[in-house]
Amino acid sequence: MFRFGRSHKDIFSNIYRDRSWGGEESASGPGSTRARAETFVPDVIALLKSLNIRTLLDAPCGDFNWAGAVADAVESYVGIDVVPELIAANAQSAGAGANAPPRFLSADLTRDPLPRADLILCRDCLVHFSFADIRAALRNFRRSGATWLLTTTFIDPNRRNEDIRSGGWRPLNLEQPPFRFPPPVALIDERCEHSGGVCRDKRLGLWRAQ
Repeated sequence: MFRFGRSHKDIFSNIYRDRSWGGEESASGPGSTRARAETFVPDVIALLKSLNIRTLLDAPCGDFNWAGAVADAVESYVGIDVVPELIAANAQSAGAGANAPPRFLSADLTRDPLPRADLILCRDCLVHFSFADIRAALRNFRRSGATWLLTTTFIDPNRRNEDIRSGGWRPLNLEQPPFRFPPPVALIDERCEHSGGVCRDKRLGLWRAQ
């Protein structure tokens, strides 16, 4: 059972320490295994190349278990997370990639200044936030000056977004109220079959961040 704290650092540090999302391979849960990533990472890399993305901000980066190939596909990768232990472990274990070595920073993506990047990858994050925290994150992404946002959405038009306490989970369709995003510029099918069909409509949606 989650032990909610008063800050994102408390909430998500408790989840990380308790491994509340399950999974043996990754502290970030079953959605962050390398096997899961194999189903969609080639499409992510192809999209980055088509957009000529040179700098990428992974917010949040979690334990960086699946994202090494994505980091290698850009000139500059920065991962941020609100859990200090994750950032320390990532910085210690990450080796040099094809380009500059990945960098990792401890930050709350809803409020702290973010590094400038061509594209922000925000996978499996907003689904854990309250509506208020989602709005704060989106405002902060815009303040960063990023051109693109690639983030998790669920495309079933019959989904209705529910507000939750940050640290929980539910699927989000960002084109539905209260967010009403326009149709995405591109969609990447994560081919999510591990959850008994609950997440078959899970996608990474691309929108302009400004």
